[in-house]
Amino acid sequence: MKLYTLLIAFILLGFISNAQDYKVIVHSSSTVTSISKSQLSKYFLKKDKKWDDGTKVTVIDQSSRSETRKQFSNDVLGKSVGAIKSYWQQYVFAGTGTPPLEKKTDAEVVAFIKSHPGAIGYVASSANTDGTKVITIQ
Repeated sequence: MKLYTLLIAFILLGFISNAQDYKVIVHSSSTVTSISKSQLSKYFLKKDKKWDDGTKVTVIDQSSRSETRKQFSNDVLGKSVGAIKSYWQQYVFAGTGTPPLEKKTDAEVVAFIKSHPGAIGYVASSANTDGTKVITIQ
């Protein structure tokens, strides 16, 4: 019985630690309401640069020290923040790409997205996102 209880506790801890602690936001005028992880990854790696309606996508990242960015990078991009930084260094060195803009705080991400149609970013799940649209990840 103790082994069974211990097993249940580990399973629950796994679910708690994997809980999504961020939300993805877009400009309030966007028609997008949900997005797949695959498409979200393509936008953040700049493999796709336009929304379905042809609007240019402007991607906003958090600071590389942000816990929210660490979770987003692992969950959506499938890589650590360090691996993503290396990915962008290769493109910058080759002259073929530039990393997404970085903002230091959730408030800065929200302010940028509010004033830029086509923008997409992520913030902590507790952040005030008034003036933007929160979209779901499929």
